[in-house]
Amino acid sequence: MNGGALLQGALSGLAAGGVYAVFAVTLTLMSRLVRVVNFAQAATGMFAAFISVWFASSLGLPVWLATVAGVLVGSLLSALIGWIAATWLSEADLSTRSAMTVAPFLLLMSLSYILFGNKPKPFTPILNGPAFSVAGVVVSWVTVATVSLAVIVAFAAAVLLRKTTVGTKLRALSDRPTTAELIGIASKPLSIGVWAVTGAIGAITVLIIAPTQSNDAVSLSMLIIPAAAAALLGGFKRLDLAVVGGLLLGLINGVVAQVEQLALVRDFIPFLFIVILLLWSQRKEVWDAAR
Repeated sequence: MNGGALLQGALSGLAAGGVYAVFAVTLTLMSRLVRVVNFAQAATGMFAAFISVWFASSLGLPVWLATVAGVLVGSLLSALIGWIAATWLSEADLSTRSAMTVAPFLLLMSLSYILFGNKPKPFTPILNGPAFSVAGVVVSWVTVATVSLAVIVAFAAAVLLRKTTVGTKLRALSDRPTTAELIGIASKPLSIGVWAVTGAIGAITVLIIAPTQSNDAVSLSMLIIPAAAAALLGGFKRLDLAVVGGLLLGLINGVVAQVEQLALVRDFIPFLFIVILLLWSQRKEVWDAAR
């Protein structure tokens, strides 16, 4: 296996890595700010993207307008799930609120089969073609877009949380929810707003990546697994490590895909990543018990 092929694989994997990183950042934000790991995050983006395709193919909307409409649908769908969580599960712990999101995950998967069938969809590329080359290896605009989106979302979220009044309220709501409500911070609108924004980001991400990879409902919805593995690197708390984890997973997947002997284990890499991180996170307890 020559170095050029490995470099090609690594750079190809960056496109998927950017997607993992974006979803990892949104999962981290949800965990930090509204106490939930949203397993329906990618499924919401998938359904919104399918709606966008339907707007373009069946209603004849221009691609740009169908794309905007799809993003709005993703935002509203996510906000609806957030409203349910904020209304009926406001006092529940993280595990219960996270488990709740499995229901919309399954519902959106089922609705996508009923409304759109089980075949891949004819997405019109939003971005297409090569952006530049590195050592003779072409890097696509999709790769540039997904990696940039991950970095921008993480940076913007960090600035928002540290430098703005809204960010201060969100941090107060996250750290001391009862106290925040007692001093007059409107927890429910803020919580639903976080859901809506992350839903829009998920829809944009799927619309960018879907034309270049398997775009059936299962493949797109299951992006949540590597995204969760990436978010786990930062313990669902650190945005920077969520980005690093996503890009690292993409690079590993891309390189493994170029090695014939390892290609069969490619789909298991996120699970191995999760297992290793969980074992590493428990190392102190294991070492203390061993003493």
